[in-house]
Amino acid sequence: MIMNHFKMSSNVINYNLGGMGCSAGIVAVDLARQMLQLLPNTYVLVVSTENITQNWYFGNTKSMLIPNCLFRVGGAAMLLSNKRMDAWRSKYELQHVVRTHLAANDAAFNCVVEQEDAEGTRGVKLSKELMAIAGEALKANITTLGPLVLPISEQMLFAANLLVRKTLGKKRMRPYIPDFKLAFEHVCIHTGGRGVIDEIEKQLSLTPEYVDPSRATLYRFGNVSSSSIWYVLAYIESCKGVCKGDRVWQLAFGSGFKCNSAVWRANRRISDKHSAWDLFDHDKMAADLAQHP
Repeated sequence: MIMNHFKMSSNVINYNLGGMGCSAGIVAVDLARQMLQLLPNTYVLVVSTENITQNWYFGNTKSMLIPNCLFRVGGAAMLLSNKRMDAWRSKYELQHVVRTHLAANDAAFNCVVEQEDAEGTRGVKLSKELMAIAGEALKANITTLGPLVLPISEQMLFAANLLVRKTLGKKRMRPYIPDFKLAFEHVCIHTGGRGVIDEIEKQLSLTPEYVDPSRATLYRFGNVSSSSIWYVLAYIESCKGVCKGDRVWQLAFGSGFKCNSAVWRANRRISDKHSAWDLFDHDKMAADLAQHP
């Protein structure tokens, strides 16, 4: 559809990553990164969309009705380039992509799954173990990401804690969670739900200013799946601004179960005003959320 609308030439390479879940945006960025490493002087257009029409559930099973309440239609597009001439005008440079997949674990694989209910109506079922599995996936992901982004002081504390826990036993000492606020100025959390944002804020000891953009996105747009992290980044650019050298962490979860991270560094100051956030009232959001703790 995109190629037809813009009348792209026949030598444009097209990939469809449908069915990859809410973390597909970072999966697509990783594919684009690999293509740019192989093909010099190239542009890659990444389009992330969510269309709930096909997966709307018309049955009565409670665990399969939840996605109807969370998901909304949305979309975002990003243009990536490896052309030298684009360096001066590009917003960000991609630093790292870390992908974690727990599909070998049956509980993780089945915590978000499309299936039929007792009456034969198809829908997506969310299991009660979803948050626990998301925590395991996050732990595995940040274990790989940490050495790439954390200052050496945090890495040493993490390593010392790990050594002591292996020596004395894991139950006798709590695991040390590195301070990722030292590694990033901005965090874009996938808006999978209020519980997801709350849990990541708690587990990573993030301050409200780090999670407010994700809360605002969930409040205004709901769960727009793989495009949600781009709505969050658009909020940061529109309402807070990004300084040159700022590091941005995009964190997304998806069925499978997957936890994916992308790290970007700002090449210049960015204060773009995105139409998606026109007339947004942060104070009204805070008041509404306070009424429903």
